[in-house]
Amino acid sequence: MTRQTHRSGRFRTTCALITTLGSLAGAALTGAAPASGAPVTAARPAATEIAPGVEYRYFDVPGSGGTARAHVLDIDLRDPRTSVGLLYPGKVAARSPVSALADGSGAVGGINGDFFNISETQHPGVEATGAPVGPAIAAGRALKGAVPDGQRFGPAMPPGVSTKAVIGVGFDRRARLDDLALTGRVRTPDARLPLGGLNQYALPVGSVGAFTSDWGSVSRVRSTCGTDTSRGAPCSTDTHEVTVRHGRVVATADTPGSGPVARGATVLVGREAGAQELRKLSVGDPVSVRHRLVAARSHIPFRFALGGYPVLRNGTPLPGLDARTSAVRTAAGISDNGRRLLLLALDGSPEFRTGLTIAEVADTLRGLGATEGFSLDGGGSSALVSATATLVARAPGADAVTVRNNPSGGAERPVPNGIGVFSRT
Repeated sequence: MTRQTHRSGRFRTTCALITTLGSLAGAALTGAAPASGAPVTAARPAATEIAPGVEYRYFDVPGSGGTARAHVLDIDLRDPRTSVGLLYPGKVAARSPVSALADGSGAVGGINGDFFNISETQHPGVEATGAPVGPAIAAGRALKGAVPDGQRFGPAMPPGVSTKAVIGVGFDRRARLDDLALTGRVRTPDARLPLGGLNQYALPVGSVGAFTSDWGSVSRVRSTCGTDTSRGAPCSTDTHEVTVRHGRVVATADTPGSGPVARGATVLVGREAGAQELRKLSVGDPVSVRHRLVAARSHIPFRFALGGYPVLRNGTPLPGLDARTSAVRTAAGISDNGRRLLLLALDGSPEFRTGLTIAEVADTLRGLGATEGFSLDGGGSSALVSATATLVARAPGADAVTVRNNPSGGAERPVPNGIGVFSRT
């Protein structure tokens, strides 16, 4: 396919968006005025190329709660100069504004990512980690696994969806949705234990989890709080921690600790049955730890991936999507057999703050031509929660990004990760 033909196809997709969204709410899509002040017709929302293969546009969408404004980055993964990757602060348990993450990594655009451990009101004295819910992969390297379903933060997921759900791009440069399962083991002189977690703020009951230097310095106590079905359940009183370095136990403790994990070391945290197994170890004992994240359907390694939950599969919205609660949201869509990625954030300014329902977000992505859709962090009952929604992009010729979608509350909120758009020129 030539570049001319592909661009023409994208224009036809934009026109299809008008028809789809018009039928969605019984009204036409309203074009938003670009920065130049020139009017935009409903048939062709203005688009600005911010880098080769990367376009930014915004437009108004009629929703059940009122008019919402959508900001979109449209990324052509066919362009060899363009790529996407994980934005994160360098540690799993850390947060930073999307604009800082983008500028710090040289991205030309980006959007916030996964839901995360934002508060611990149900566990007084326990530090909130800020770590994301789902799996994460950066530059082909597994950073973390998914917490148990009952431990997630964020709105209810559609039936049949788990915290293992991810969106990402494989080494084949195709975007896709999948589930990433953690597989691993801890081998001790007496046993081979299944690994229950990797750099997670919550571990399954009775399991052993691993923490590496990717975790950061935040306390590991939160990983032993709650249960597989209740995030607010009390913290376990039966815990144990073992530090392994160069294949040998170098330290043990009755409670999970804090502080950075040395590069090359692994801290094993056990709760209940897992703690009982770790108590059998002494300083000097040999221990090996292995882990990897496995894609359930594609079996193609991801170059980058992060969590959230699917809302659109094979061009059809998932059953059970919330069609009543409108909010400011972020999402991503995939089209053209994984060769095109759409990043969408709704505007949080007062005139648009009603946002869209998650069902309307799915329809909006479908109207943009997406066959697969994925909800990212954003939405909720308060401006604080909705403030997560952030889309950034460089203006042509600029050397730093600007926030394009007016986050609720008037400022960006620090987040643990996001999707970054990169360009080689």
